[in-house]
Amino acid sequence: MRTATTVEGSGGAGFRDTVEFVCEAEKLGLDVCWVAEAWGSDAPSVLGYLAARTDRILLGSGIIQVGTRTPVAVAQAALTLADMSQGRFLLGLGPSGPQVIEGLHGVPFARPLTRVRETVEVVRQVLAGEKVAYDGRTVRIPLPGGEGRPMRVSAAPNPDIPVYLAALAPGLLELTGEIADGWLGTSFVPEGADAYFTHLDAGLARADRHRRDLDVCQGAEVAFAADEDALRPMLADRKQKLAFSLGGMGSAGTNFYNDAYSRQGWTETAAAVRERWQGGDREGAAALVTDEMVLATTLVGTEEMVRDRLRVWRGAGVDTVRLYPAGDTLDERLSTLARAIDLVRATG
Repeated sequence: MRTATTVEGSGGAGFRDTVEFVCEAEKLGLDVCWVAEAWGSDAPSVLGYLAARTDRILLGSGIIQVGTRTPVAVAQAALTLADMSQGRFLLGLGPSGPQVIEGLHGVPFARPLTRVRETVEVVRQVLAGEKVAYDGRTVRIPLPGGEGRPMRVSAAPNPDIPVYLAALAPGLLELTGEIADGWLGTSFVPEGADAYFTHLDAGLARADRHRRDLDVCQGAEVAFAADEDALRPMLADRKQKLAFSLGGMGSAGTNFYNDAYSRQGWTETAAAVRERWQGGDREGAAALVTDEMVLATTLVGTEEMVRDRLRVWRGAGVDTVRLYPAGDTLDERLSTLARAIDLVRATG
């Protein structure tokens, strides 16, 4: 398995720590660094800075949210970052959710699956150096009825930039298998992997492709406990975070994380956590999260436990493991990351 991590830019000393973390992670042998966007700093700006500070590590947008930029603007950023990094850029895209897209950006969240497909098709036109002409349901270029004519961007073509899609819902998973070079997943339980791979494989088959044609990149927090006694408070802390994902991510009507856990066998628990969270009972929501749910979806435990879970992840079909190292300081996070990288290497 390859190793990866995800960072997010932030202001002041936080950004300096982020840059140092990525530079040191490269020295440790980390393969890929993804830069998140969410509702904080933008990803391309951070990626451009990291491209100038690193030499080997692959750099990816994890993710640029479609709908927040035109598809051509996304492609222009991809061409620029690939050039700045001397070919080390990976383009990660995803639909995000209605709370961010509509609540923050003021863009309709309607037809997210169609928007992702059409965005990728236009991006690939641009990357190939073609004149952009597209008449879709969410994307129309040139704008009909105006004075515009199809154009091509002036940057040199680069059709080989890999496109990754962040997907949790069945339809988007099928689309990922059909058109993407990689899948950026989360909320992954190896024992329930069929909830994802059934749909990915259907998309792959539709395009006459195979699992080897898709980089399966899954992420999880990694943290090491000295023994089982030390593990208990660590699990309690993670239950709070998982309760937020199940109850607070997305909007009152749309939560893709809750849906993903439901499809992997925790339908009743996920629904109950969401109900309590939405009702304002955050502690009660966290209390419903089980140890099993935390351990199944993270790489938290003793070193032996983490090693065993990594073997399970690899056996389930994960090609790249995205590590979120725990730690209160930069040194602690780097130490955790180094231990995790060594364990991944030991799995072959």
